[in-house]
Formats: sequence, C-alpha cells, structure tokens
Amino acid sequence: MDKNTQKKQQELPEKGKFLSKPRVFFGLTFILFSVVLTFSFVSYLMNWKADQSQAGTMLDKSIKSSNLFGKLGDWLGNIFIFESIGVASFIIAFLFLVFGTIILKKKMFKPWKTVGHSLFFICWLPILFGAITKGQGVLSGVYGYQIMDSLNAIIGSYGLWLVLISSIALYFILEFNLRPSSIKSKLNDINENTIGRVKSMLPNSDENFDADEELIEEAENAEIKPSRVTVTENVKPAKVEREAVDTEVEKIITPNKTSFEEDKNDFSQQLHVDLSPKPSVPMPSPEQAFDSKPSTTTTLTAEDDIKFKVEVAPVIDILDDSDRKSQELVEKHGLYDHKLDLANFQMPTVDLLKDYGNEEISINKEELEENKNKIVGLLKNFNVGIAEIKATIGPTVTLYEIVPEAGIRVAAIKKLQDDIALNLSALGIRIIAPMPGKGTIGIEVPRKNPTMVSMRSVIASQKFQNTDMDLPVVFGKTISNEIFMADLSKMPHLLMAGATGQGKSVGINAILTSLLYKKHPSELKFVMVDPKKVELSLYSKIERHYLAKLPDAEEAIITDTNKVINTLNSLCIEMDTRYDLLKNAFCKNLKEYNKKFSERKLNPENGHRYLPYIVLVVDEFADLIMTAGKEVELPIARLAQLARAVGIHLIVATQRPSVNVITGMIKANFPARAAFRVISSVDSRTILDSPGADQLIGKGDMLYFNGNEILRLQCAFVDTPEVERLAEYIGEQKGYASAFILPEYVSEDSSSTVGAFDPNEKDALFEEAARIIVSTQQGSTSMLQRQLKLGYNRAGRIMDQLEASGIVGGFNGAKAREVLISDLHSLEQFLDDLKG
Repeated sequence: MDKNTQKKQQELPEKGKFLSKPRVFFGLTFILFSVVLTFSFVSYLMNWKADQSQAGTMLDKSIKSSNLFGKLGDWLGNIFIFESIGVASFIIAFLFLVFGTIILKKKMFKPWKTVGHSLFFICWLPILFGAITKGQGVLSGVYGYQIMDSLNAIIGSYGLWLVLISSIALYFILEFNLRPSSIKSKLNDINENTIGRVKSMLPNSDENFDADEELIEEAENAEIKPSRVTVTENVKPAKVEREAVDTEVEKIITPNKTSFEEDKNDFSQQLHVDLSPKPSVPMPSPEQAFDSKPSTTTTLTAEDDIKFKVEVAPVIDILDDSDRKSQELVEKHGLYDHKLDLANFQMPTVDLLKDYGNEEISINKEELEENKNKIVGLLKNFNVGIAEIKATIGPTVTLYEIVPEAGIRVAAIKKLQDDIALNLSALGIRIIAPMPGKGTIGIEVPRKNPTMVSMRSVIASQKFQNTDMDLPVVFGKTISNEIFMADLSKMPHLLMAGATGQGKSVGINAILTSLLYKKHPSELKFVMVDPKKVELSLYSKIERHYLAKLPDAEEAIITDTNKVINTLNSLCIEMDTRYDLLKNAFCKNLKEYNKKFSERKLNPENGHRYLPYIVLVVDEFADLIMTAGKEVELPIARLAQLARAVGIHLIVATQRPSVNVITGMIKANFPARAAFRVISSVDSRTILDSPGADQLIGKGDMLYFNGNEILRLQCAFVDTPEVERLAEYIGEQKGYASAFILPEYVSEDSSSTVGAFDPNEKDALFEEAARIIVSTQQGSTSMLQRQLKLGYNRAGRIMDQLEASGIVGGFNGAKAREVLISDLHSLEQFLDDLKG
C-alpha cells in the first residue's frame, strides 16, 4: 500500500507539468506565425519594389516571387508594412511570440507591461519614420504617412517634431523614473564602480620615509630606545619582548605593501609595551605611515600596567514602597485567594443534567432533494436563474445557499419569501439576502424532524470546558451544528424578547446554568427580579452562594415592584461605590482591579475588597414598566450606560417588545439581543431592528444579534428538574452566612412624613381637594386637575401635600394612590386636628 501511494504521489506532480493539447497547439501556432511574419517582413523590405506589383496575383503560377515565403510573404508584407504601420509591423510579430509563450506558461515576458510598451511604439514609430522619410518608401506605412501629414498641416513641421520628441521623452521619464535626483544617484553609482575601484587598487601612501629610516638607524645604535608607542584605537596591549617590538617597527615602516598586508593582522592584535624608562622618541603615527583615515589614538605608557575590565551595567528597576510591600506580602502569604471562604465548594458536575441520548443530525436525502427541486423550480418560474445551490443541515433548520446567475436582482428573490413558504408548505421560511461575508443568498427551511440540543451536550463540550471567557454564556448550536458561546462581560448587556411559550424562560435558565457551571460563588452574584413569582423561584436554594439582596429584604428573589425600585437604585449606589474604588486604585475595569487586589497591591483598610461580577436578571420587564414606569426605566438605563466597567451586567427579558417597553434609551445600551419567536414583524423590528423573528418556528428557535450580524440558533433545552437538581447540589454545600448584601437605599417617598407637613404653607384648595379624594376614594392627580380645573404642576403640589399630611399614600407607579382616610367625617376631624 505504501509503495502504491508513493507512486501516486510521484505521478501527480509529473502530470501537472504537462500542458493540455489545445494549449500546446495554439501556443506553438502563435510562435510559428511570429517567425513567419518576421522573415516575411525582412524579405519584403529587401525587395518591396519588385514584389509589390505581385500582391494581387496570388493564384497566378506564372509569376514568381522573391520573398522567402513566396506570394504569401508578399501579401503579408504589403498588408502590414505598406498599407498599415510600416516597420512597426515587427512589433506585431513580437506580440504573437509573447502570446505564444504565455499560452505555453513560459514566464519570459511581463504580459501587461510588454503589451503597453508595444502599443506605444506601434503608434509612435510610423509617425517618426513618416516625418523622417516624408512619405517616401514603406518604412512609415500608410498610417504613419497620413498621421504625419495631418499633424504637419495642423501644427507645422516644428510642432510635429516637438510632439514626437516630447512624447518619447515623457515615455522614458515615466518608464525609467528619470528624475534629477535619481540620475545623480545613478551617476554616483557608476563613478564608485569605475573610478572608485581604480583608486582602491593604487598604493595607500606616496610619502617619503626618510624620517622612519633615521629612526631605525638610531634604534640600531641603541642610543635612544623608544619608550612610547602611538597606536590606533583598535590596537590592544599585549606583553612582547623588546626585540619583537623592534622587529615589528621594522616591518611597519618598510614601504612594501605586500609585507604590510601580511603583517597587518599581527600588528592589530593586542599589544602591550613594557620597556625601561628612557627618553621617549615619538614614532610615526599610522596616519603618517600609511596615509589612512584619521582615527582616535590611545597612548600606552611603559610605567602603567593597564588592566582592562568589561562590566555590563545592570538594569535598575527601583520599586516604590507600596510595590515593595505588596511583593513582600505575596512572598509571605501568597496571592490573595478569593475562594478561601468556600475553599471546599465543589463545582456542579455534568451528571446533574439529563442525557437525552444520541443527538447526531440525521440526513434525510429525500427531504433535501425535494426542497431543492421546489426552490429551483419556483425561482425558475419567476425567471430567477440559479448557478449553484448548497444545503447546510442544522439541528432544526436547513440552510440552502444559492448563487444567482449574473444580472439577477437580490430584491427580486427577497420578494418571493411567501411564495417559497407556500411552495415548501413549511412554517418559518427566512431569506437572508445577501449572506454576510458570502456571495450567496440563504434560504432557511425548518426540518420536518428536528434534533434536540440538550444542555448537557453543550456544557460537556470541550469548547465550553476549556473556554477562557470571563462570563461564558452558551446559547446552543448554530445552523452549521457548531456550539455557540458568547462572553456576557463583552456584550455587555443582553436584551431578550419572545412570545409566551416560545422558549424565553428556557433561554434564561440556559444562561444561568452555564454561568453556574463556570463561576465560583465568590466570583459571581445574581440579582433576580421575577414579577411572575414562579419562573426564578427555583434558584432560591442558592441564596447563600450566588444571590444578592437588600439588607432588610426577606427573600433574595424580588417579586414586589416597590422592592424592585429600591434594588435597582441600590445597584446604582453599588456601581458608584465601585467606580470610586477603581478610581482610587487607578484601574479601568473590574478585571484589572481584582488582579491588583489579588497581588496585594490594594489595602483593605482603605475600603478595597474583592469585587464579584453582578448579573441583574429581569424576567418580565414589561410588567415593571407598566407598574413603575420611569422609576424603573431610569435606573435600568443608568446601569446599562455605566455599569459594564465595574462588572455589573443586565439580562432583561420581555414578552412583547413594544416601543413603550423597550425605549430608545434602553435599546441604545443593549447591543446584544436575543429574539425568540414574536407575533408580528413590528415586534421583530423593535427587538432586532430587522424582520425575521416573526418567521421562527418556536421551541427554542432564536435569532442572536451581536451588533454586527444576525445568527440563527437553536437554544439548548434545560428542563425544570435539571435546574432543581443543580440548585439542590449547590444549596446543600456550605455557603456564606447570608446572601451578598447590597448597599442600603432610602427612597425619597419614605422620608416624607406628617411631621414634615406645614399647615401654614398648604394650598388654598387643599381642604377641597382632600374632600374630593376621600369622597371618591381615588388618589389621582389627573382627577384633581379635572375637578378643580388646575394645571398639572399645582395639582401635583397639592397631591404631595396630601401625601405629607397622611391623607393619601405614596406614589404607586401608574396606579392611583391609596386613600388612607375612609370617610368624610373622619376627614373633618383630621382637618380640625391639623388646624389645632
């Protein structure tokens, strides 16, 4: 088997070397025709006067031609040279050669550059030869003569030559980049390569060495011994004998270039002179001896025994006091471990989730073929041609990608969405035209037998287990059956919408489950708001581990509207506090702050502490808006705008994403949206800013928008018993003493008491308004406006005075205030007491 595979691998590249037969045929044909043209033109130019008259006698056998290729050569020469472009016809023959080599894949020429230059000279040469020959002969051809004659008549002979010279000059300037600076640099290069090399071959010095000879004689007579030697900077000291020094001096001062070249390396070694102190005679420096370039000199004295030391300066990194102290604390106690309070806490195991068995996607070829034929047939009926079609099978949806033929408008296919749905007899047809990043149009068709995506399968995946995201949220699987994950800390807030029973609550459970599987209780806290009181109650068992609440709250899962307002305002206080901590720690986000705290660079005595992520989960946002209105919307919007840097993230869900519930301020700060099936296209545009959510098929089928593109996902299914087992597993373990306590918030309404009411400053219509309120038992500002014919501001002030005096209760959102006095008789007694 190995031998066969090796032979096949060797044969494949050999086959790739051979060209196809048509390519070889046309390539050789072009080259052959180039040769024929060249020799025909040369032969024609040599005998054009004699052979020109034979051009029309192709079939006359009695007339013979002197051209190498006979009458065919005469005919080609007459057509190309005489009747057209003259000697520029040789460029035509050259172009045939170029095309032939290109067809044979021989990279001998640069195609576009060669063709461009050839076209220029085909136009320029005939005019030049026409101007030179004045139309005499065939060098210019008819084309060159006619153009030359027309230009000569229009601009004159001087203008003609000016055009010819300027055009060729412009050609060479553009082609060879003939700027003055480039010409100068090229001349310098030529100068260095010619004259510079000649200079380098000449002897280095022509000086007279008489002084050196005298020095040698004096040294031989031993009358004066040199005690100081001047050497260049690259000469290093080394101990040598006195006789060796004399020998070296003799070698150096000998005007023999060959001996100098041989001893240059020896002399440039380390040299140390150790002689007895005698009168010093300066020796000639290398500048004088060799006429070399001047260099820095170093003087070595015989009395000094110089020791040369090399020392690399160390990198100085001075720690300040705080860094030194933190480093000492880390070395002594180690990094701060935020998990130490619950060191024995065991993260949940995958066994807590239900195993639904095999979840592999089954391929129904008959269904795919049937849908493909229906799509192609329908589009053909509407004159929409398809060049290619591809099917991608997902858990619940099959994506058909089509490549329309050239000239087909995308809008024409978009309009056929309802027709395709009718033809396929399927619910939830969605057309993506065009698909982002692809040159195709996508048609999503629901499968007849969808495959379930269980929470266990996505939690147990390697992608989720090995993720390094801060807050990993696993939604489910994409159309291409890939597990889809997102980082909640990068979103940074998520807005969810979907009609009742379409999988919205299951989606929230999937998000919470994925966070519980990855984050320790010390790293994550939940603030849960559940107006329906039954959806999030399963998580009450993990109160002492993962939940956060107000100091005086009995339950961590908030169901009362008034407590929701206080909790949201408390979160705003927590956000401001965290920003102060980050400012004092010189950190930009929560991750940097916690890292600095773990490295013991922040002092807990200054209020610093390890800050866990806080995730606010609101299950039914529309009910809060209906009951509390602006009091809920303003803190939600403030948290969405500012809280992401301090680790507070929001997950807001609603059934109907109408514009009075999801306002523009909220949408602007929720770039990530998850849409399950909604009722109308208007709702889809409200949540996603585009249609499509109304075409989903329900049961976890969802669209996820991350600010760039819309992805269709199948949300992972997690059942109520699975959530119960997960909560029980966490709740049975040791937890904190209580839930995470949020900052205390005192509302403005609670500060208003009867003692704050001043009877002397009450409105003139105060008593009349009180009687109207008590008689109707309806504390409404709008009713006071109608009954007393007042403006909104005055009626509001009277209502505030009635509240401060204790006649009506506090503000209750869109509902009327509670009337605290039951009848008019009791009211009169109350008013008398206020007067007294």
